[in-house]
Amino acid sequence: MGNDYVLEMENISKGFPGVRALNDVQLRVRKGTVHGLMGENGAGKSTLMKCLIGIYVPDSGTITFKGEKLQITSTHYALSKGISMIHQELCPIPQMTVAENIYLGREPLTWYGLVDMPKMNRMTTELLGRLKIKIKPTAQMVELSIAQSQLVEIAKAVSYDADLIIMDEPTSAITEAEVGVLFSIIRSLKAQGHAIIYITHKMDEVFKITDEVTVFRDGQYMGTEATPKLTEAILIEKMVGRTLTDMFHKETVSVGDVMLDVENLSGHGFRNVSFQVRRGEILGLAGLMGAGRTELIEGVFGVTRTHQGSIRINGKTVPIKSPKDAIAARMALLTEDRKLTGLYINASVRENMFIANIHSYLAGPFVKFRKLQNDCERMRQVMRIKTPSLLEIIKNLSGGNQQKVLIARWLLTDPDLLILDEPTRGIDVGAKSEVYRLMTEFVRSGRSIIMISSELPEILGMSDRIMVMHEGDKVGELTRTEATQEKILQMATGMKIATELAA
Repeated sequence: MGNDYVLEMENISKGFPGVRALNDVQLRVRKGTVHGLMGENGAGKSTLMKCLIGIYVPDSGTITFKGEKLQITSTHYALSKGISMIHQELCPIPQMTVAENIYLGREPLTWYGLVDMPKMNRMTTELLGRLKIKIKPTAQMVELSIAQSQLVEIAKAVSYDADLIIMDEPTSAITEAEVGVLFSIIRSLKAQGHAIIYITHKMDEVFKITDEVTVFRDGQYMGTEATPKLTEAILIEKMVGRTLTDMFHKETVSVGDVMLDVENLSGHGFRNVSFQVRRGEILGLAGLMGAGRTELIEGVFGVTRTHQGSIRINGKTVPIKSPKDAIAARMALLTEDRKLTGLYINASVRENMFIANIHSYLAGPFVKFRKLQNDCERMRQVMRIKTPSLLEIIKNLSGGNQQKVLIARWLLTDPDLLILDEPTRGIDVGAKSEVYRLMTEFVRSGRSIIMISSELPEILGMSDRIMVMHEGDKVGELTRTEATQEKILQMATGMKIATELAA
């Protein structure tokens, strides 16, 4: 074995009750390279990384890091050896500042033993400046968007000066421009001799930034290959075990009457927005971070108060003051951050599924248990949710399967309008393909979807019409036939050409 490997993981196995997550897998990472880790949700990528960082202890196998065999039993030990990780699910301490979050547990102290805040802020300013991240060290985490929190998490991992940095879905919440910033950070880390393990579901990123790629499938090691020797088709086949001939299951569905008519709606983060959604239609909502897309949808759904404008459903004005009103009007909202605003993380799969529709399973003080069980089981099959049972605690499922449970939750409410905020964030190509299939089936039955997505191929692949927002304003609409990545980006960045396109 070449001694240019900084990390060698051999014959690693790890099981949980009812699931064998890793079966005799291996991973070898060279110094000063970016090593892609690919596979569907539940393939074992995150489990392997948790074994490496000390969250889990593997049942068998060896880990050799910088030539030394290690028994990694805690994240603290992994960090002390030079291994740090950016987790897919962000867990900042919201009431603390950016600087306090980055240097938590290793704050610089004054000579009399108190935290040296000015020094910590200077260190953070220097770190963020070096990484070209424009965030104030004194800002509280609670004030930041998901994307900014993600950038802070990246800065925190870099601050440990680790020899190996694991990046688990680092771009799932950030925009194209910030991905550019991240890639320049990665290239400079690589030039300094750091190795990076890069987990992503985004194919274009794999080809842009990695040197080698290892693929896992169902807890098995499927092989490692130099990136230039791979193509998208080869990678998908290795990951899924079949070719995905058509990623977007888009069909032309006959479009019916206007179902939702929003007129001059204003609220926190958006102004005077008007749009319509027809039956049988998927309306894509595009824009950069801070464009006001999520805020608009939260206003429509009654999560936040609006102070101007009207909402009509099937021609009737409906006052929506709370999500309860929206659900009564047969609307459903899949939120952007599944951990923060979606999942009841310590509850079972079944409880997470029926919670939004609980009233339909009550007969006086009694629960119609058989109906509830049958509906959840049907959803489990329709959504192809991989879980040992419906009673499994949801936090034990992979990200993609958690997302499918949330979609199932809203489908059980039998909505006419399904609002999806980043529906495929952090899920793999196979699960994405299934979400697209479900979206197509949903609108085929004469219902409607509004989809917010930061992934332009998804917006272009699935939308019948695309509405573009910029800094709280609607800047225009494009039909499926006239939309291109360039036009959307021009409008989303507020370029003058936007007015001509919208005309």
